[in-house]
This record gives sequence, C-alpha cells and structure tokens, in this order.
Amino acid sequence: MPMDKDNEEWELRVAELWKRAESLQAADLVAAVDALADERDPGNAAALFERACARDTAGVESEAERYYRAALATGSLDPYRSSRASIQLASTLRILGRLEESERLLVSELERHMEASAYRVLHDEARATLALTYVAQGRPIEAAGLALSALAPYLSRYNRSISGNASELVTKTWN
Repeated sequence: MPMDKDNEEWELRVAELWKRAESLQAADLVAAVDALADERDPGNAAALFERACARDTAGVESEAERYYRAALATGSLDPYRSSRASIQLASTLRILGRLEESERLLVSELERHMEASAYRVLHDEARATLALTYVAQGRPIEAAGLALSALAPYLSRYNRSISGNASELVTKTWN
C-alpha cells in the first residue's frame, strides 16, 4: 500500500528523531516521540509502536509493554514493525522477569517466519533475543546453540560444521 505524503513526511521525522535519540535525555526522547505520535489518531499502530520504543529506550519497560501490546493488537503494523514489536516486547518481558511469556512470543515469531507466505524479517534478531531469554532462564546450552545457528551463515568458513554442532546443542536440550 503506497504511503500518502503526510504519512511519508511523518515517518521521515520519526526516523530523524531516532537518529539523534542517543543525544537526548530519556524524558526528552519520550516527550519528542509522544509529540509526533499525538499527530496521529490515538489507535494508530505506528504511533503506538514508536511510543513503546521510546519508553523501552528510556528504561520504562512497564509502560513500553502496554504500547507494544496495543500496537500489535491493531493488526495493522507493517511486517517490519510487527516483527520489531514482537521481538522488543519479548525483550521487555524478559527484563520484567516474565521469561516464559518472552519465550512463547519469540518462538511464535520464529514459527511465523517458517510459514510459506511469511515475510521473513529480523529472523536472526528474534533468534538472538530468544538466546538471551534462554540465558535468563538458566538454559545456556540452548542459548549458545541458538546464537551459533544465527551466526553460522555469516562465517567465511566452517558454516556447515558450526551449524550442525549448534543444532546438536539445541536438539540435545529439547529432547
């Protein structure tokens, strides 16, 4: 679906804000994102998502969770933001100590990537985040296997060997 000029301009301003986010105080980042989000309808998925990201970046995970869930519940996030929202919500849940829910969300995201018609975006990022959840759950062998399986395709050599060994680490703990 093509973007209208107003929406395209808004997206550019959002992107510009995120380019300078590291130079802003947490409260200033949240306020700036909220000001941009206020330009959209209250239930606008992208605006809800951006509000969540700002709060996540500011370390206000409990507020971020609410906005991630609201953005996902609209069902109208683009595939890229939808994957980001799922991954970032799962990370937030991990930080909040809700490890099983974090795992379920990430496994669901990865399973969705495996569907024939799926737009497979941020797959390795989902696996890396799941590895962090496994570490938090006290499952370091599965975490290492998952992280190595995400890394293997990018190695200049030994891809098949690393991938095979990584699969064994994950499979041994899942059986």
